[in-house]
Amino acid sequence: MTDDERARELTPPSAPALRLRGISKRYGPVVASDNVDLDVHHGEIHGLLGENGAGKSTLMKILLGLVQRDSGTIMRGETPVDVHNPQAAVALGIGMVHQHFSLIDALTVWENVILGDTGKIDRAAACRQVEEVSRRYGLPIDPTARVDRLSAGERQRVELIKCLRRDPSVLILDEPTSVLTQAESAELFTVLRHVVRAENRAVILISHKLAEITAATDRVTVLRKGKVVFHSETSATTPPELARQMVGRDVSLRAEGAALGMLPVDGAPAPADPGTGTGTDAAAPGTAPALRLRDLTVTIDGVAVLSDLSLDVAPGEIVGLYGVEGNGQSTLGDLLSGLVLPTSGTVELAGRPVELDRPGALHRAGLGIIPEDRHSSGVVLDMSVAENLVMKSIGDVSGRGFISRRRMHAIARRLAAEFNIVTPSMDTPVRSLSGGNQQRVVLARELSAGPGVLIAAQPTHGLDVGAIEDMYQRLRDAASGGVAVLLISTELEEVMALASRIAVISSGRITGVLSTGEATAERLGMLVGGVAA
Repeated sequence: MTDDERARELTPPSAPALRLRGISKRYGPVVASDNVDLDVHHGEIHGLLGENGAGKSTLMKILLGLVQRDSGTIMRGETPVDVHNPQAAVALGIGMVHQHFSLIDALTVWENVILGDTGKIDRAAACRQVEEVSRRYGLPIDPTARVDRLSAGERQRVELIKCLRRDPSVLILDEPTSVLTQAESAELFTVLRHVVRAENRAVILISHKLAEITAATDRVTVLRKGKVVFHSETSATTPPELARQMVGRDVSLRAEGAALGMLPVDGAPAPADPGTGTGTDAAAPGTAPALRLRDLTVTIDGVAVLSDLSLDVAPGEIVGLYGVEGNGQSTLGDLLSGLVLPTSGTVELAGRPVELDRPGALHRAGLGIIPEDRHSSGVVLDMSVAENLVMKSIGDVSGRGFISRRRMHAIARRLAAEFNIVTPSMDTPVRSLSGGNQQRVVLARELSAGPGVLIAAQPTHGLDVGAIEDMYQRLRDAASGGVAVLLISTELEEVMALASRIAVISSGRITGVLSTGEATAERLGMLVGGVAA
């Protein structure tokens, strides 16, 4: 028995920090939250699992006062409360760190932290507050640094400091490690454990990574289709059982371990299921690259963000580009999206250099891209599903200056059926879809154009196990069909599961390329640190 377990046995039972009873919310015919009961106690991390669309976000929005429940009771301690707006949630000591950063890039850390405060602004006092919270919780950050210069891990610290500064007794974390490396994730959970144990706070952790849930939480609740379908002490359940409860069927950890954040990385990847295209076979010797990057350098404000980066990807091959967030991957994705021009170097598709300064040149040359941030550059949130699906092929649905809604909807319905896009209608705004369905819209649009090269940048961030499994198979199928796939990911399990070769990026340079069979966590870790392995 651990010291924590002994302490709990000796501690008299008390009312939960937060108690939900019979919480229901309906949007027309859709029941988003169906009579949900949930208890969250002081001094514990409570895991909340469920696929996209299972009702997690609706439940948290109700707790934050962003959405009003149709029925049910919320209690803080022994007292029923009404969370009618976000200010009421703050007053009740409920705070949340959202999956998608809500920071303003052009502002400094301290300016972002005090956003929403009223009264006179005191820069020195604000900086002291940031430094105090930073020291108290082991979240080092420079309060005067501009947010657009920070790595994803540092931005996550800023979001946590923003929330912890308000001293919440109930802290909700929505996919907090979706943009963090393994080391940064371990650091975050060390901080969380300290906060929970030392200050008797309650934490709700929303995550699709079962290894993360089983390692970090004390109890776990699973939602499916708006209902609580499973509840347990974490120590009394297993990852396969949690996976089965999430998706409503048995899950093969060998085939889907990477989607669950559980794939071992100290050896060769698990074999693919028989009869499926893996997309992980190395290209035949002598095969001409479909994508050739040569000596790419990008300098921003005098700093080389990419430096002499060179990499080849052959037809039918998946190459993983792996590294710590903030080492040039985002810049490379922007360059291959046509958003950034290189200071020097070339991009070749099918053996022909691309004139990168010509708008749309990469798309016309046969490159498709799943961008890192689907919200900012993958979809137009306020446009319909149909409009997003055809936006790169307007010529197919227009004539004489007019768009044919009939043709647009016909193409959209075909793609929605082919890529399993779940939407009430083709006219539904994309912002109304779950994250998994938004990502399927992007993938359907890019693959339907018949690209020779597909760039998949962080393609599974924030997706649940079912959506990740589908994405993996789509990428494998694309490679099996001859598409060259460059997978840019900070998820080690992901690149091990999908790629035949792994290129490691550090400080904007490729520090080494290994076959997946040669790759181990130790060798990759050395390359990530800029040391030859």
